[in-house]
Amino acid sequence: MGKAWMIASGKGGVGKSTITAALATALARMEFKVCIVDADIGLRDQDVILGLENRVVYDLLDVCMNRCPMPRALIEHPEEKRLYLLPAAQFARAKEVDGKALRRVIRQLKNRFDMVLIDCPAGIERGLRGVMHAETDDSILICTPDDVCIRDAERTSALIAEKRSAHPQLIVNRLDPQLIESGEMYSAKTVAQTLDLSLLGEIPYDPIVYRALLKRMSLMDCKCEAAEAITRIAHRMAGQQIPFPDYGSRPASLLKRLFRHKPQEVQRIDR
Repeated sequence: MGKAWMIASGKGGVGKSTITAALATALARMEFKVCIVDADIGLRDQDVILGLENRVVYDLLDVCMNRCPMPRALIEHPEEKRLYLLPAAQFARAKEVDGKALRRVIRQLKNRFDMVLIDCPAGIERGLRGVMHAETDDSILICTPDDVCIRDAERTSALIAEKRSAHPQLIVNRLDPQLIESGEMYSAKTVAQTLDLSLLGEIPYDPIVYRALLKRMSLMDCKCEAAEAITRIAHRMAGQQIPFPDYGSRPASLLKRLFRHKPQEVQRIDR
């Protein structure tokens, strides 16, 4: 039987869906058979991120309500042969998904796949609570290193621990080594210590991520630090011991220090 991962965030805009798609791609390239479940009922992002929007016929709600069998709703990625998507219903509400039916669906997927990644709705509302009662084995919380996101992540982590009797593992996204070195940004370890969570991975800020999104490219097809960080996280999810880069904890090389761009100072506008 495979393993189901619930991937959550305290707020929107932290890169949860993009990271979920990239992790699934990395795991598929590691010879795992992977399925992404887009559980963000009413929005549906994963089909666009994966370039599968024109292939959607049935969705998660159809399977939960027995309107179609599981295999007919699953979309196989045309380029990543071990990667599949069970898309969300775009015109529905979270309350339409029955908890027992969702548990049945996740259980069926675990019997078919090595890894099931559930892209949860952001925040702590009904959509997330419904997934927490599903057949998930582990959970991941994605956070950025700012006070607002950390506070929201703390509340989400507490809710997950209360419902699942286990704390999530943490991924810290959009780290800037220069700002960490200067003391303006928290390091990934500091965020993990603040939230009292085990650190699964840290991803640096990388402009290539957004440029890849604009070009409808997979992040994992780009040669960049963010893709390398995602690959390390995927190996840890598979049980391997991979060292952490500790962005910002070590001084940059002389060459990088000479040629890197100096961050622009923040100045208050006089009124």
